[in-house]
Amino acid sequence: MTRRATPDRSAATFQSPVTVNDLLARARTALDRVDAERAAREVDEGALLIDIRSETQRASDGVVPGALYFPRNVLEWRCDPGCEGYDPRVGGPERRVIVMCDAGYASSLAAASLQELGFERATDLDGGFQAWRAAGLPVEPE
Repeated sequence: MTRRATPDRSAATFQSPVTVNDLLARARTALDRVDAERAAREVDEGALLIDIRSETQRASDGVVPGALYFPRNVLEWRCDPGCEGYDPRVGGPERRVIVMCDAGYASSLAAASLQELGFERATDLDGGFQAWRAAGLPVEPE
């Protein structure tokens, strides 16, 4: 009978986990983040604005007319053309996609995830919905 070697854990070096700020910084290095005015111009030129805010936020604050709504937990499935849950309104990976959350944090992580799916031009709205509303851009009740 042969014995399997067991790793010597006493020599292992503990590495601290990554923080959410580290994740945000890493995600944002690849994003060409846009402010609300630029996002509105790009949407007028054919970019897709995707709202990933919660239903509660959308109900209390309103929505951006014309934005697609995908809850954050299904975003990648709705955007991946090879997925059964794909939504054809997204178009292909060549399309400019701007992800919007409430304040511009979760959207950075989501946009980075879309870039990994091949949406090289995916980005997020710096400041999120709150920046859109503060800029006086169109908002309507849900």
